[in-house]
Amino acid sequence: MKLSMILLLVQQVDIEEKMKNAPDSSYEIGVVIGTYLPFVLLAALAYFIYYKAKNRKDLDD
Repeated sequence: MKLSMILLLVQQVDIEEKMKNAPDSSYEIGVVIGTYLPFVLLAALAYFIYYKAKNRKDLDD
């Protein structure tokens, strides 16, 4: 557990620093998309799993 926390802290990306050093606006857009896309995908996956579990037919007996 401690090793995963250490790796998580080491892998954190400073978004403000990347924005400040961005060569142009398209790079900034890519950074924003790359930052929020994993969160959006995980939220969509969680909703899909919740929806499928809620509508299971074998639990209606």
